[in-house]
Amino acid sequence: MASNLLPWTRRAAPAIPAGQRVCAIGDVHGCLDMLGHLLERIEADLSARGDCATQIIVLGDFIDRGADSASVVDLLRAFDEDTHITVLMGNHEAIAVDALRGQPGAMRQWLAMGGRAALESWGVSSSLLDQGSTEEIEAAASRCVPAEVINWLEALPHYTIVGDYLFVHAGIRPGTVIEDQDPRDLLWIRDDFLDSRADHGRVVVHGHSACEEVQKRRNRIGIDTGAYWTGRLTALCLEGTDHWLIST
Repeated sequence: MASNLLPWTRRAAPAIPAGQRVCAIGDVHGCLDMLGHLLERIEADLSARGDCATQIIVLGDFIDRGADSASVVDLLRAFDEDTHITVLMGNHEAIAVDALRGQPGAMRQWLAMGGRAALESWGVSSSLLDQGSTEEIEAAASRCVPAEVINWLEALPHYTIVGDYLFVHAGIRPGTVIEDQDPRDLLWIRDDFLDSRADHGRVVVHGHSACEEVQKRRNRIGIDTGAYWTGRLTALCLEGTDHWLIST
C-alpha cells in the first residue's frame, strides 16, 4: 500500500532494497505490554502482506519510566541471536551503563531521567531509592542488575543503515558523515538535527524527541510517540518506496 508520508519533490523517493522490509519501533520506555501488543500487530500486518525478509529495528530508549524495563530487556535479549532483529542504543541505555559502571554523577542523572522505575524492576527496593545514599543505591544496583545485562546494553550499536534509510536513536550532526559522527550526538542531539533542512544523504528514522504524532519531514521521520505518557507506541514500516504506520 503506497503512502503519502513523505512529500518527495526534489529527488527520487527513498527505498528499501527489493525483497526486504523494515519495521522500526520507537521509544518503548519500559512499557512491556505495549511492546507485546505492537509486535503482535506487526506480525499480523506483515503476514497479511505476504512473505518478505523483514528486519525489526528498535530505536533505543526501551528502558526507564515504565514499570517493566527488566522484562523488556529480557525480551529483547531473547532475540539476540535473531539476525532479523536489531536493537539500538538510546541515551537512556547509555546513562544506565555509565551509572551501573560507577561513573561519577551518572547514577543521580539516571535516577532523574526515570532510572528509578528501571531499578525497581530489577529488584532495588523503593525504600532504598527513597532514603538511601547514592553510594547505597549504586551498591544495590550492582547486586540486582545482572552483569550480562550491563554488558549487553553497553555493546548495543548506535545506528544501522538499510537502503536509503539511516536508523538511529536521536539523530545526526548535519554536515558530518556517519563514520565521523560523535556517538553522543547519535544518542542526545535535538534542535541542531530537528531544525535542519539539510539533505543527510539518507532519510534518518529516529526516536528520542517525543511528540504525540509521528514527525514527517523531507530528511527525517521521528517515531517516538511518547508511549509512556500517551499510551501510543509506534512502528514505521518500509518496503520498496512504500511506508505505513502501525501503533498501539
